[in-house]
Amino acid sequence: MSQNLVIVESPAKAKTINKYLGTGFDVRASMGHVCDLPASKLNVDIENDFKPTYVVISKKKKLLSELKSEAKDKDTIYIATDPDREGEAIGWHLASHLGKNKEVKRVVFHEITKKAILEAFDNPAEININLVNAQQARRILDRIVGYNLSPLLWKKITRGLSAGRVQSVAVKLIVDREREIQAF
Repeated sequence: MSQNLVIVESPAKAKTINKYLGTGFDVRASMGHVCDLPASKLNVDIENDFKPTYVVISKKKKLLSELKSEAKDKDTIYIATDPDREGEAIGWHLASHLGKNKEVKRVVFHEITKKAILEAFDNPAEININLVNAQQARRILDRIVGYNLSPLLWKKITRGLSAGRVQSVAVKLIVDREREIQAF
């Protein structure tokens, strides 16, 4: 039985990394985010430092339960999600659900080669809370802007449009241009 659980984002990566690490490691895939802000309401407490309320994504409940069960018997959990804001946030959520009373380490690699993988596992770190906070800030801003602006788009243009990041920037550019025209 292996003593370590490694969690990556994709099943293909899991298979390859499992070959490189060999016995002593079980490598599993989270297949992306396991937690998010529920869509039913804003779920950002604007009055309390913009505190988000995350829930486990319904399609990921079974997977998370399986990972929890597997983590029970492990000494160490290695978070090996992608080395970006999203990957760090995914790892942070996984650690918060799986890492109670466990040693949780963060491994970061930028290529899937045996050398890079083994080097990353020789030099584990902590989850980078600054990257987590950057992802959360982006997600919270998306929610605040999108949640308030999307209904306006539904009324004015067509139902189902989303005013997320890209759309918000486009709307801002249009509003700024319109103000320039009116000022002229």
